Amino acid sequence: MAAQPRPAPRYESAETDGAFARDVIGGLTGRPKRLSPKYFYDKIGAKLFEQITALPEYYPTRCELAILCDNAAAIAQFIPSGAALVEFGSGSSKKARCLIATAAKISAYVPVDISSEMLSEEARGLRRDYPNLKVMPVEADFTQPFRLPAALADVPRVGFFPGSTIGNFEPHEACSFLRHARRILDPHATLIIGVDLVKDKNILNAAYDDATGITAKFNLNLLTRINRELGANFDLTTFSHEAFYNSERHRIEMHLASKKRQKVRVAGRVIDFRAGETIHTENSYKYTLESFGALARGAGWTPAAVWTDANGYFSVQALVAQDE
Repeated sequence: MAAQPRPAPRYESAETDGAFARDVIGGLTGRPKRLSPKYFYDKIGAKLFEQITALPEYYPTRCELAILCDNAAAIAQFIPSGAALVEFGSGSSKKARCLIATAAKISAYVPVDISSEMLSEEARGLRRDYPNLKVMPVEADFTQPFRLPAALADVPRVGFFPGSTIGNFEPHEACSFLRHARRILDPHATLIIGVDLVKDKNILNAAYDDATGITAKFNLNLLTRINRELGANFDLTTFSHEAFYNSERHRIEMHLASKKRQKVRVAGRVIDFRAGETIHTENSYKYTLESFGALARGAGWTPAAVWTDANGYFSVQALVAQDE
């Protein structure tokens, strides 16, 4: 759970091209059953995630904001004068503001997000608060190829990818994304990225299965969305939220477990569930500084600096593109 990674609310709004239906049917008819975490963030899901970030158990947002704000001046040293800050999957601009407020040499902020509504709202606020900053939103799926504004052709670019959203990717997907980010930016770019770290499993388990049940509501809301948008008939009382740290794979796994044998109709298809069978809804990989450094180097980046909180729970890292 990112952002964010878990991904902060930065993925998909309602689909108009049938992608949601195709992905849901494909995921529920697969073995094992799974659904993409990018579909968590409808309006209700986004609000629930904001509640999650304020929970005492959920350390990532709190730790990352503190790292960014406490080390903004040091991080700003990796931002060239006149650079554009390109945020992948921007969602809320709260974290980017820590850098924008400190690094006056940032000439432009380029939030990239699938949600036009979120982009417009955040852009208005930033233009009001930073009238000398060029705010240039790009509506796109940041995991796919997209074009930056033509005005940035000769402007140095710094990537920004907070929220530990990188942890929501499988390791090979994370490597592919880092290569993709390098192509989008430029051969000499810097990437500022949030990376959640390996820690005691009890801390991790509590962060993704809070005592008040907000994360359970967030996970189950995915079924509510499928009911609403695809005409499904999931009975939420017959599914339960499960989250646990898989120490072998260094990841948190989130699942929705069927409490009984049942059939569910989704978009005209009948899906069979065994008692105890789960829908795998999210992974959140945790890294050591060494393991993430190795991943970054394999994707064409050199780790240049690392900042962590006092407990070593979370890291913000500066990666510099390797010479080709």
